[in-house]
Amino acid sequence: MTVLAVDPGREKCGLAVVAPGRVLHREVLPRSQLAGRVAELVGRFAVEVVVVGDATGSQQVLRELSGLGRPVRLVPETGTTLQARRRYFQDNPPRGLARLLPEGLRVPPGPYDDYVAVLLAERFLAEAPRFDRNGGGSIE
Repeated sequence: MTVLAVDPGREKCGLAVVAPGRVLHREVLPRSQLAGRVAELVGRFAVEVVVVGDATGSQQVLRELSGLGRPVRLVPETGTTLQARRRYFQDNPPRGLARLLPEGLRVPPGPYDDYVAVLLAERFLAEAPRFDRNGGGSIE
């Protein structure tokens, strides 16, 4: 199953296309470009399900994405910001003096909403049977 995940926000959004065990695409983009870019990625990667984090801006994003012809599901975002920060630094180890900072004080140099989107997709894939049974806040 290929999933496109959206970490919604007021100004920017994180996107990730994930298949089990693989991140196929990730990016951060302005909120105004979200709907068009999601439609493009759904076709490009044959996405089966779109998942949206349930925090800031999620209801508006759900409405915007309702016409995609794919199921759109809400996924809990609890704890993803700190997990995404850790994942970012696993992929981009700090260099120079920054590597001496304790992990909790490190902040990525730019937005890392795409890493949050990866975590949302992985969370959905790990719990997909539960979302199918309970609907998971879906719209179609």
